[in-house]
Amino acid sequence: METKNVISALAALAQESRLAVFRLLVRIGPEGVAASKIAEELGIPPSSLSFHLKELTHAALIIPRQEGRFIIYSANFDTMNEVMVFLTDSCCNGNPCSPVLSIHCNQAKASIL
Repeated sequence: METKNVISALAALAQESRLAVFRLLVRIGPEGVAASKIAEELGIPPSSLSFHLKELTHAALIIPRQEGRFIIYSANFDTMNEVMVFLTDSCCNGNPCSPVLSIHCNQAKASIL
């Protein structure tokens, strides 16, 4: 993923309502949900929600699709995963993070006990 695309995605998520929308869509999964349900769940006025959905769509973080009269929105898990890979690409000097973190966590717990 190119740096400019990551910046676009992070900028889109750097707003409370858009972050809430994205997290809701991640929680719902690939089946997605209609905008009216998003507005209802998060208490965002439809006019504001429309703007936020547009921003998330332009950042390729969500995917709209037409189903009858409704537009269904779902998280773009490919983009989400690409951003995560980009952010963690050089993590821990190329060492797998999970074992390193668990070692540090275990050491921290041991020092507390």
